[in-house]
Amino acid sequence: MRAMLFTNGVVTSIVNDHDLQLDAKKLGELLGVSSEGFDVYVREDKSVLGEEWLLELTQKLAQKPHLTVSQSVRKAKMIPLH
Repeated sequence: MRAMLFTNGVVTSIVNDHDLQLDAKKLGELLGVSSEGFDVYVREDKSVLGEEWLLELTQKLAQKPHLTVSQSVRKAKMIPLH
């Protein structure tokens, strides 16, 4: 299996010599999970969520409630909530 690629809304990979191309909806159906919001999750421009919600997410993920501006939070910089 090679790495999965995500391009233009389609996940592409090869598994056991079979080419796979799935969009978020089909992948969600196969895995039995909701794909709602996936398009927003993979978007670079998160402005569709609104500045207030982005700030709240940043404060929670960075565990810095004093932040006044939303920003990127890298996984490596995150502290476990427990």
